[in-house]
Amino acid sequence: QVQLVESGGGLVQAGGSLRLSCTAAGRTFSGLHIGWFRQRPGEEREFVAHITWSGDYTFYADSVKGRFVISLDNVKNTVDLEMNSLKPEDTAIYSCAADRSSVLLRRGESDYWGQGTHVIVSS
Repeated sequence: QVQLVESGGGLVQAGGSLRLSCTAAGRTFSGLHIGWFRQRPGEEREFVAHITWSGDYTFYADSVKGRFVISLDNVKNTVDLEMNSLKPEDTAIYSCAADRSSVLLRRGESDYWGQGTHVIVSS
């Protein structure tokens, strides 16, 4: 069992930055693929970013490429999502997910999910 907990959400003005963190309670991310997803108001959940447990491979949705950076901190045991140049359309509930399968992760069918953190970008 993997318990994921997100933190770092909040209200920010357009053009600003915010950093989200995801930690795995009671274990490390070893052996897992970790991703960030978001659900915008009235829309379905969508993939945002993916990182491997080694931290040497990352992948982003086109909508956030060049603005968001996903990273793994093995000392703090967190997977962070640095969000820059935020836009009002980035407003969403952001959730982290983890799975041993990168395919299942990307599909949004992970076994493990956090409860999510709210990000609101004002114009």
